Amino acid sequence: MTVLDLTPDELLSTTRMVRLRLDLTRPVSHELLRQCVDLAVQAPTGRNRQRWHFIVVTDAERRRALADVWRAGMRSPIDAAAAALTEQDRRRMYAEGVTLERDRAGLERLYRHLHEVPALVVPCIEGRTEGASIVGQANTWGSILPAVWSFMLAARARGLGTCWTGGNLRREREAAEVLGIPYTEVMQAALIPVAHTVGTDFRPARRVPTSEVLHWDRW
Repeated sequence: MTVLDLTPDELLSTTRMVRLRLDLTRPVSHELLRQCVDLAVQAPTGRNRQRWHFIVVTDAERRRALADVWRAGMRSPIDAAAAALTEQDRRRMYAEGVTLERDRAGLERLYRHLHEVPALVVPCIEGRTEGASIVGQANTWGSILPAVWSFMLAARARGLGTCWTGGNLRREREAAEVLGIPYTEVMQAALIPVAHTVGTDFRPARRVPTSEVLHWDRW
């Protein structure tokens, strides 16, 4: 196993959403995936409850079935309120000369080839947030999202590419059936494709100036 020679700052600033540069021909070993999960579960977790689970799907037929559910989810109507963009959203999306053509191309490639990605990882957490208070939602999501990000950082350090996707969440019951997840007790958080990358030379993203989002003492 080779760990890339990255400084902590380089690791944090170059862990990108990888879709166009996923190597669909090279398997990812179970050992590499286990190492990433070993590091993921070192993340903080509310009251040390450790309710997280990581379902790693490498079987070709199960990957295909899960990818079919994900595609159906991507074709499903989305929540209009969640999808709505403000003028500020649009300005930031296109700031610094950014265009979304590459993003659309990446999504199209993932849509066509998701079943070919060597490993699909579905992070889950015990408990569901439907009807939960803001505090309850924050506590639940705050106990799984740091672990997933740690998984993605560990993958990047090992030359693997990842991408946060959520098409399975629009058809969560169907995805739960494919994976044997007890739907009423366990909630899926995402679907993370994992593959070796074509090259490892990723760069920091272009972002709006930090001064736009950093607030000292008050808004």
